[in-house]
Amino acid sequence: MWHQQQIMLNAKSRGFHLIDEEINGQLPQIKKVETGLLHLFLQHTSASLTINENADPTVRGDLERHFNKFVPENAPYYQHDYEGPDDMPAHIKSSILGCQITVPICNGQLAMGTWQGIFLCEHRDHASSRRIIATINGK
Repeated sequence: MWHQQQIMLNAKSRGFHLIDEEINGQLPQIKKVETGLLHLFLQHTSASLTINENADPTVRGDLERHFNKFVPENAPYYQHDYEGPDDMPAHIKSSILGCQITVPICNGQLAMGTWQGIFLCEHRDHASSRRIIATINGK
């Protein structure tokens, strides 16, 4: 079985946002897969996807604070600055974390660890909605 569709995520504030429920809600086909893979590809260059701790919200805040220190705004060597001081850092953060993830599907569910969740990492201050191409392959 192959299934592919676009998923739309509502605009989110800057930070790390759990999106498991949005993914599962827009992909009821997952329930039909006994064994397979879900591939998610984010069609943007100023946000990213990652899998990380889903239980303690302080992890999300710590990730945001770390990336803001690791990749600061207004660095004097940035040339790409016409979309605002958060734009070039957003591109760098997106390149570091990446725009795609793959998650196994087992018995109709995403087979993630107990404390794992899928995050949309929004790196812009005023982002718009985000598009993800979801591809399911399995039996």
